[in-house]
Amino acid sequence: MVDVNRPPAYVLKFISGKYQGGEFYIENGQEVIIGRSSDLDMVLVEDMVSRRHSRISFEAEELYIEDLGSTNGTFVNGEKISRKKLKVGDRILVGTSIIKLVAGTEASSATSSTPEPVRREGGSGGSFNASTTQTFHTRGSTATMTGSISGLIEEVPLPDLLQLFSTSKKSGVLLLRAEREGRIYLREGRVYYAVIDNNFETPPDKSFYRLLAWSKGTFILEQPTGERFDNELDASTEALMMEGMRQLDEVQNLGGQVPGFEDNLYIDQPLIPPLRSLTPELLDTLQLIHNYGNVEAILNSSLASDLETMQDIVYLIKNEYVRVM
Repeated sequence: MVDVNRPPAYVLKFISGKYQGGEFYIENGQEVIIGRSSDLDMVLVEDMVSRRHSRISFEAEELYIEDLGSTNGTFVNGEKISRKKLKVGDRILVGTSIIKLVAGTEASSATSSTPEPVRREGGSGGSFNASTTQTFHTRGSTATMTGSISGLIEEVPLPDLLQLFSTSKKSGVLLLRAEREGRIYLREGRVYYAVIDNNFETPPDKSFYRLLAWSKGTFILEQPTGERFDNELDASTEALMMEGMRQLDEVQNLGGQVPGFEDNLYIDQPLIPPLRSLTPELLDTLQLIHNYGNVEAILNSSLASDLETMQDIVYLIKNEYVRVM
């Protein structure tokens, strides 16, 4: 019998998908078979999960996951695996569920003083089955079935999420909501378009790189729309993410004088520093500042990348050609 007063060794925390919010507790030495069949330890009722999909088990006090020849595969941190050792923080993709492995001490607080874990009939380990109800209960937690891959960006950073989708060749529209709304279009795992607030005038690569910087909000993978665009992205998802992360890192390294997208820039009159000291590229950026003022509008209109334009803006601020209003 499971001792409900003792923290489990590990917790499988569902951070996306049909069972988002649920937790499955793993005791030391326990073996967990995951699949669609109703007689298993963890039953995930969805078409993309095989009857016997994967197995999690201990070996010399280490936790391992093994794919059991499933149709759609088992993924750990975006990598399709046959067998892999797990560590705390790993993200597992089974069907539409993204599951994070956390230490047992990180389990959610129970809703009552003596939580009752669901147990498999005739067994000692916890079980997990939502085949007959619209909600399931595990040791002190409840989750609602949503029927899609959804969750919080805080739980699954966008680069990790896109890597999972790329490896598992997902198609659809990744809808992101924070203070603004973004969409990333996927075709068999490849990003082919991105847009923020339906502003299709902004090049899709710029929109994609900006979305990678979002650290809060919600995501949901909606069904493919079949939509096509004249200026679709042709680089691989991995190449786009690498370039986007590089630009993000470089912008962060520019220091504290980087203005926000919502800021406005102002050219002092009279302008004291000589224009002859500026390169043609800096003069182009200065003209954009004169024409548009708002940082986001300047970045959208620039033929250069966000990184190159922001480097120009920071230079112009430091050398007193412009100031932030």
